[in-house]
Amino acid sequence: MKQAKLKRREFLQSTGLGAASLVLGPGLSGCASAQRAGRARRKPNLVFVFADQWRAQAAGYAGNKDVKTPNLDRLAAESINFSNAVSGCPVCSPYRASLMTGRYPLSHGVFLNDVLLNNDAVSIAQVYNRAGYETGYIGKWHLDGNKRSAFIPRDRRQGFEFWKVLGCTHNYNNSFYYADENIRLKWEGYDSIAQTREAQQYIRAHARGKPFALVVSWGPPHAPYHTAPEKYRAMFDPEKLTLRPNVPEEQKAQAKKTLAGYYAHIAALDDCIGELLGTLEELGLEKDTIFVFTSDHGDMLASRGMMKKQKPWDESIRVPFLLRYPSAHGARGRKIDMPINAPDIMPTLLGLSAIEIPDTVEGENFSGIVRGAKEPEDAAALISCASPFGQWTRAKGGKEYRGVRTRRYTYVRDLKGPWLLYDNEKDPYQLNNLCDKPQYSKLQKELEGVLSRKLKETNDEFLPGPEYIKKWGYVVNKNGTVGYTN
Repeated sequence: MKQAKLKRREFLQSTGLGAASLVLGPGLSGCASAQRAGRARRKPNLVFVFADQWRAQAAGYAGNKDVKTPNLDRLAAESINFSNAVSGCPVCSPYRASLMTGRYPLSHGVFLNDVLLNNDAVSIAQVYNRAGYETGYIGKWHLDGNKRSAFIPRDRRQGFEFWKVLGCTHNYNNSFYYADENIRLKWEGYDSIAQTREAQQYIRAHARGKPFALVVSWGPPHAPYHTAPEKYRAMFDPEKLTLRPNVPEEQKAQAKKTLAGYYAHIAALDDCIGELLGTLEELGLEKDTIFVFTSDHGDMLASRGMMKKQKPWDESIRVPFLLRYPSAHGARGRKIDMPINAPDIMPTLLGLSAIEIPDTVEGENFSGIVRGAKEPEDAAALISCASPFGQWTRAKGGKEYRGVRTRRYTYVRDLKGPWLLYDNEKDPYQLNNLCDKPQYSKLQKELEGVLSRKLKETNDEFLPGPEYIKKWGYVVNKNGTVGYTN
């Protein structure tokens, strides 16, 4: 009962309605008042946009002077900026499964790429459907198991109704998708631009009906890095780019070339963001729409001599996370440095939409904090790799780990014991590992306590990866990877 009362209060706050609003005012006809109340009570739309492998540091609003993101910079000025947003298991499929279910990887079972997300939990689309929403998904899915280019039938779409999707491709200029029938269709040109146009059409078609929840999932700026349209590639001269100080000297020349292509993809996607925001404004929907931009994980991009994801360092785990909802009090141009993790996204969005959160959800509902409630002092996000695979194999230094990312610190241990400890305020490039240094023993003990509590809360026994693979019945190769077909 207490929870129900809280949900109702959050709903009234988010819509601007109070008890007095439901009473007919003097001089108003019942019909006019009912129409006004009906409009006011309409739940917010949701447009959730996320890229693949876009690290938090690669945006103008984050202080990067090389990348060109004018539309995102404008969005940041109008949004809540979760400046320490984390991809708790920083690789494609595990993040996506947590987004869909609000659960941690060892609960939903997707701790590797290319395994099928089961139907054990109530998905975000199913919840929005039950609340009277239209739901849609456009772009990359990567939750249907090891057949990346196969048709995905309706019963494996986690409840999404509108559907223009492919499992996974990074051939951005020769990209395909399926809709309701098993007929392969092709995106015209660079797929993210075509997918954005499709999203604009969806928004226009649903502007005046029931509220809608639309997810748009882009493949870039994930490798290959040099396939953005030419006009965006021409914007970046590798020699003029600035590298993070943790890139080794011998890799700097190649890293600059890679970064130029990465930024070209980002510039293209920034224009796509501008198109989506423009469509909402054109239709007068911007005030009644929760708009989120984020990414599934980051990219090392030669920091520490490494590439891509799965690693526990900030270039891999930290992602952009902008949430614009003008109708929520205090949700404009504000930075929240409290960590938010992938399982927290679903309950937070449902909270902002005044929709009851299913019992299967494990993440935290931070909608109150979006509206201005005090942030918890001890907030921490759990980060993990349950079973290293692919580019994070043991032969390449990969290992199982569990850790926490707080506002200020990163603490990680592997199966042998404490491994990493960084003061990210004093050491933003994570060059000085404080782990097991006597002068930091008290801090390390405190963070170990935070991690232990997180593991207990999520029923994580921190076992070796092969035990989880056996438990879930996955078949992997010598690199720990589930084989897939295109």
